[in-house]
Amino acid sequence: MIGVIDTEGHYAEWTFPAEPGVVRTARSAVRGQLRGWDLDSLGDLTALLVSELVTNALRHATGPIGVRLVRPARLEGVLLVEVSDPLPDPPRERVARPDDESGRGLQLVASSSRRWGTRPGNTGKTVWFELAVPDRDRGPGLEA
Repeated sequence: MIGVIDTEGHYAEWTFPAEPGVVRTARSAVRGQLRGWDLDSLGDLTALLVSELVTNALRHATGPIGVRLVRPARLEGVLLVEVSDPLPDPPRERVARPDDESGRGLQLVASSSRRWGTRPGNTGKTVWFELAVPDRDRGPGLEA
């Protein structure tokens, strides 16, 4: 599935080096931005899903990892989250066995988001997902 890139609206983006500690740093940046947008109610879920995707990028790719949050102007009530890395191969969703220590990240993204997908980039790929913004969180406070 190819995601629509909406550059209108409010967004925040970061580029992190592929090194230990990046998952915690990305999670913290995402939580901080969501607090700034008064979207605290999405903080736990967004941080969890970003953690999964950044962990995948760290495990399988080398080079910088991008994280981007978008409040698309044309899609009210949606938070778009993107994680990019330099590996061009799209991730494969797989079924983890009960004793497997990994392999559940994309299943978690798929089951927790409105929709998700991947798209190729100039170098590498982007994995994205959308979360519904609760009605009570759609008000002002959107400055990035």
